[in-house]
Amino acid sequence: MTPVFLDTVGLLALWDSSDQWHEAASIALAKLGSGVVMVTTSFIMLECGNAASRRPYRHLVDALRIKLEQANKLIIPTETDWEQAWHEYRLGKAGDAGIVDYISFIVMRRLGISDAFTNDRHFRAAGFNTLF
Repeated sequence: MTPVFLDTVGLLALWDSSDQWHEAASIALAKLGSGVVMVTTSFIMLECGNAASRRPYRHLVDALRIKLEQANKLIIPTETDWEQAWHEYRLGKAGDAGIVDYISFIVMRRLGISDAFTNDRHFRAAGFNTLF
């Protein structure tokens, strides 16, 4: 099965029922079904942890981290990923994307992932499919 990359925008939308994208994210996740392989990076989990630090769904971030780690689906970016991301960041290839997005793009390309669980326009600008 083709893997789906989990982005911060999509995860926060799922966890936060007051998020403007909550319904769209929930529908997109339901369409994926239970058999989909989901992956993300340690950087995404750090962003989620920061965003959820004072939210009632804080425990869900850690639960997902543990689940992904146990399944070997939490990707630790390599030194090469790091260097390439900073190079693309300097060039501004995907508009005004942040450095964590660039890390995501590099990892996704390296792993051959084209679908991202997000609606972040930067992923579309970088040539990926966004799922909501």
